[in-house]
Amino acid sequence: MSSVSAPAQAAPSPAASLQRGIVKMVLSGCAIIVRGQPRGGPPPERQINLSNIRAGAMARRAAQGQPDTKDTPDEPWAFQAREYLRKKLIGKEVCFTVEIKTALGREYGIVYLGRDTTGENIADSLVNEGLATVRREGIRGNNPDQARLCDLEDQSKASKKGMWSEGGGTHTIRDLKYTIENPRNYIDSLHQKPINAIIEHVRDGSVVRALLLPDYYLVTVMLSGVKCPTFKREADGTESTEAFAAEAKFFTESRLLQRDVQIILESCPNQIILGSILHPNGNITELLLKEGFARCVDWSMAVYTQGAEKLRAGERSAKERKVRIWKDYVAPTANLDLKDRQFVAKVMQVMNADAMMVKLNSGELKTIHLSSIRPPRIEGEEKNKDKDKRFRPLYDIPYMFEAREFLRKKLIGKKVNVTVDYIRAATGPGESTPAFSERTCATVTIGGINIAEALISKGLATIIRYRQDDDQRSAHYDELLSAEARAIKNGKGLHSKKEVPIHRVADISGEAQKAKQFLPFLQRAGRSEAVVEYVFSGSRLKLYMPKETCLITFLLAGIECPRSSRNMPGGVQVAEPFSDEAMLFTKELVLQREVEVEVESMDKAGNFIGWLHIESLNLSIALVENALSKVHFTAERSNYYKTLVSAEDACREKKEKIWANYEEKPVEEVVYVTEEKERAANYRAVYVTEICDTLHFYSQDVETGAQLENLMETMRAEIAAQPPVEGSYAPRRGDICLATFADGEWYRARVEKVESPSRVHVFYIDYGNREVVSSTRLAAMPPAFGTRTLPAQATEHAFAYIQVPQDEDIRADVVDCIVRDIQNSQCLMNVEYSGATCPHVTIQFGDTKDDVGLNLVKEGLVMVDVRKEKHLQKIVTEYLNSQESAKSARLNIWRYGDFRADDAVEFGYRR
Repeated sequence: MSSVSAPAQAAPSPAASLQRGIVKMVLSGCAIIVRGQPRGGPPPERQINLSNIRAGAMARRAAQGQPDTKDTPDEPWAFQAREYLRKKLIGKEVCFTVEIKTALGREYGIVYLGRDTTGENIADSLVNEGLATVRREGIRGNNPDQARLCDLEDQSKASKKGMWSEGGGTHTIRDLKYTIENPRNYIDSLHQKPINAIIEHVRDGSVVRALLLPDYYLVTVMLSGVKCPTFKREADGTESTEAFAAEAKFFTESRLLQRDVQIILESCPNQIILGSILHPNGNITELLLKEGFARCVDWSMAVYTQGAEKLRAGERSAKERKVRIWKDYVAPTANLDLKDRQFVAKVMQVMNADAMMVKLNSGELKTIHLSSIRPPRIEGEEKNKDKDKRFRPLYDIPYMFEAREFLRKKLIGKKVNVTVDYIRAATGPGESTPAFSERTCATVTIGGINIAEALISKGLATIIRYRQDDDQRSAHYDELLSAEARAIKNGKGLHSKKEVPIHRVADISGEAQKAKQFLPFLQRAGRSEAVVEYVFSGSRLKLYMPKETCLITFLLAGIECPRSSRNMPGGVQVAEPFSDEAMLFTKELVLQREVEVEVESMDKAGNFIGWLHIESLNLSIALVENALSKVHFTAERSNYYKTLVSAEDACREKKEKIWANYEEKPVEEVVYVTEEKERAANYRAVYVTEICDTLHFYSQDVETGAQLENLMETMRAEIAAQPPVEGSYAPRRGDICLATFADGEWYRARVEKVESPSRVHVFYIDYGNREVVSSTRLAAMPPAFGTRTLPAQATEHAFAYIQVPQDEDIRADVVDCIVRDIQNSQCLMNVEYSGATCPHVTIQFGDTKDDVGLNLVKEGLVMVDVRKEKHLQKIVTEYLNSQESAKSARLNIWRYGDFRADDAVEFGYRR
């Protein structure tokens, strides 16, 4: 750009007063922009053209969208004149007088460097250096300023300075380039080395136009890692200004405009050049953030070479001081006390790849989620594959098990430093997203290591991407981004192109048949390694066996622990005193820890029984020592019996916990009481509904029969009014549901096993029979008809005083006889003694009052199971006498005589 001397027709100013300002910009060798002092915002500014002289015009780019126009190059010595003034005046205070003001508002005057007219006359200096010519037309001879300029020009010509030198000045014209053909290659070739530049224009606080030296590329550069408020042009052509946009622009202009700087060109995404501008007085990017004129931008933060943590620190400082764009800022943890924001806690359980349960010093348990990370997840077609298979996230989601194991091995039982970053509010369920409760999200460190960063660097989690205005994120978000970039580059974990690891873990808990096959291996193995996956109660745990890659249910041997509350077929079992304390003790000691187990045996439900050791501590002994368990009589045959009894005696003497109400019986009672317990004969009316091949049977109490009939009638009426949608119910093992029997009626049932949608094993809880049905014959149980309204009516029993034949043919004959005699009939039943799985009872016919079991003995169909209890000896003797009579008559099993001496097993019996 250039300016010319005042036209002859312009009228001079009546009174040329001296004015002052600071030079903001040099437009050309004869035109400058002067600004005032800022007061509550950007200051006013005005263009001053130097009177009586002319400098060369600067290069100008062709107007965009006008193909007829062409780029205009520099005139000779134009850039040198501009540079001379730029270096002399930019940022300096000058004083000036306006001599002429044209009708269009253009002002011409004399400019002096400094506060008064004693300073350097800028026009004189330009003419003297041969960088401007004097406009001699219209010069009045009585004007000393004009006469002096003419003299200076004559001297410059004589000295051959500047444009008066030989050669014509073509060498002073710049080869100005407005575009870079391949900006990415150009930036890569610089290897992030600083290059010299002049800032020619400031579009807003974070976007500038820079002249790269010495190649004279004129490019737009966006500051890496930040964004300032901007000036937006609307569709109708009007311009809208964001809050603090003008202030941010002035902040950058006053420090960088037409200054010599160095720029590090860092990246070029989508033809946008990102860089950092270095000035001797500091880094403008960091200053903008610190003064509240800019915010951090995640997408370009990663390429910032001067340390992203400095940018975050600057933004954090502005937020804390609530300056400018942060004036209304409220910190995510502003409502938390310091003790709730930062604390030390012990990790009790790793719940997920991004969540853990910690115990505070106060004893309170708290769930903590790692800030800004997302655990491995399964999406799309993979999620819908194998719908029939029970989905287990820990083993079925790729890398979920590895992520959980990484956290478990590093954190379980350790003390960690927790710094809360934000509280994520609870959310309701959406169309494709589940509901989430309120989450405390924090940065967790141990030994100076950020756990989230370590997890991401191994490719075991990914980063959550946020909206730019979402401040609820990790305080170390940039480190997480860098860690993820490294993981992607190195192909770690989730970012690996290798085949994902598959974990085939068999769950044999509750599978009696599988557990029975597995038992010998564990017994022979001695001590086996295991990881405690879950604690059901103080003495009941679920273990993962890494070598065998299976899950088992494990019961602690030798102790009797208080039972926790459980959902039973007949309703909810109430928790025993100190059951919660025992469970918490076991959890703190062994949950998700690596332990060793000695398996001794298993129960009928497929649960393994044995001893569990953690760091040379026997868990059974530890529970007894802490008065949270009693010694069970089965411990007598173990090597730990003496230790267990000694620990129990010590707690009993102190009357701690479960022994608090213990009263030792007087010795006299034990020694002298000779009264014997009488056999109780409390027969009650029952209805026998089902007889099993094992000689166990199910019965209903006659007293509650009317309640069951009413419930069934009401339930079927409601189902008839609102039939369930066929196939809408997905059965799971243990569910209480509705099932249609062969008679077409609906009954209450429990799902025992799901092989496939077409083969679901159900148990009819009110009648005791079992069936394999299709899932289309099942429906969800309405709460009004569940077991809380009326407990399951079918109760399992076994015959007292008789042995069950092992031979299948003999047992079938006995079952046929019993079915013929008592199934679907009303009888009288008396509980004689307890068994391992159910009570043992005697049954009498409803009409004759004859003992059904005794009749079987009399007919020689079964042998007597001799009981040792004194109060049962009378009825046992009656059974034995009947057995002798059948033996003498050689009835049925006795037809070949007394075979018990050495052939009992062969004939299907064991003594």
